[in-house]
Amino acid sequence: MRAVVQRVTRASASPGGEIGQGICILLGIAHDDDEKTACALAGKIARLRIFENDDGKFDRSLLDVGGAALVVSQFTLIADTRKGNRPSFMDAAPQEIAEPLYDTFCDELTTFGVHVERGVFGARMAVELVNDGPVTIILDVD
Repeated sequence: MRAVVQRVTRASASPGGEIGQGICILLGIAHDDDEKTACALAGKIARLRIFENDDGKFDRSLLDVGGAALVVSQFTLIADTRKGNRPSFMDAAPQEIAEPLYDTFCDELTTFGVHVERGVFGARMAVELVNDGPVTIILDVD
């Protein structure tokens, strides 16, 4: 499972939801991911200290600042580009595996008290965000 986490002042997915201050998460799900992986990644992201304290140091988490999360499923994050010029998506989970894991991930974030908005799984979306910082973190969880 791979997540691109961007600290934002606002973000939206159309179709889908929108948030103010918080994080936009682009979530890629691989064919060998499971519920344990989804829950572990959600916990890590909820506690990820990428918000600044009064001294300007990254010391606060999404939970600490009361921010929201916009979660957008993005299978292209699982692309293999080692050979040739066309990405291979063979390692991406098929919809029947990925969609329930996407829901598990979002639901787990909610259990931490994070307000979660979602993109529409499998839809072509327009995602807009204002990256705050900019701060962008890539997380891989096996």
